[in-house]
Amino acid sequence: MGDHLARADDFEKAAEKKLSGWALFGNKYEDAADLFDKAANAYKLAKSWDQAGAVYVKLAECHLKSDNKHEAANAYADAARCYKKTNTKESISCLEQSVKMFLDIGRLNMSARYYKEIAELCEQEQNLEQAIAYYEEAAELFQNEEVTTSANQCKQKIAQFAAQLEQYQKAIDIYEEIARHSLKNNLLKYGVKGHLLNAGICQLCKSDVVAISNALERYQELDPTFSGTREYKLLADLATAIDEEDVAKFTDAVKEYDSMTQLDSLKTTLLLRVKEALKAKELEEDDLT
Repeated sequence: MGDHLARADDFEKAAEKKLSGWALFGNKYEDAADLFDKAANAYKLAKSWDQAGAVYVKLAECHLKSDNKHEAANAYADAARCYKKTNTKESISCLEQSVKMFLDIGRLNMSARYYKEIAELCEQEQNLEQAIAYYEEAAELFQNEEVTTSANQCKQKIAQFAAQLEQYQKAIDIYEEIARHSLKNNLLKYGVKGHLLNAGICQLCKSDVVAISNALERYQELDPTFSGTREYKLLADLATAIDEEDVAKFTDAVKEYDSMTQLDSLKTTLLLRVKEALKAKELEEDDLT
């Protein structure tokens, strides 16, 4: 470990010396870049992640001086990977630089990948608003590059976080859009009922019985097989329970579905919100009588 650190320090000092000197022959930035690369690798072997990240940033700056944006973008991405282990904020900052470079040279797929990576880091930090913003950037670029599966993955994350943040209409619009597009693809058709269920549960969260009924009709028109699914039955039963303000009926419908198909954490969270609102309404009416 000590040997790696010593070698890394030697390479870094040699690179700095190259940069501060005159280059009569060759390119001092290219020579320094080679030494910074060796220094960064040695820091990684020593598991000195902050120092490795900082040296990769210096490497990126050398590549920019040589007008090599592609290599600079890769160096910023390498810096981000090192910082990811110790400093999320720095990791995001380096990935943003990498995205900027890749966009400048038209590498949209790489830009999309790193936007998605930034979104995942924001998600880890529980910064859902920021995560949504970066997933939106990634989804748009993936869509432009016709990488539909990755675009859909990002859109599902956006819808999930929008629902968690009580931005229900935004979530509904995205789930319905994914369902419509999935119907056109034989490999994705099976997932349609799940997307419509998510959209329907978000409709329930809005506590508008008319809107829920209209949505169920619309989903049936969108996918005529939907009315024969357990997902449709769950939504219809829950809509009836809400209309009748019957908490017991609501609970039974959820239990029946969950006994066959386990509800994920998002659906459970949203359905608990609906149930709590229904309970509050029931108590309010009891107080009035």
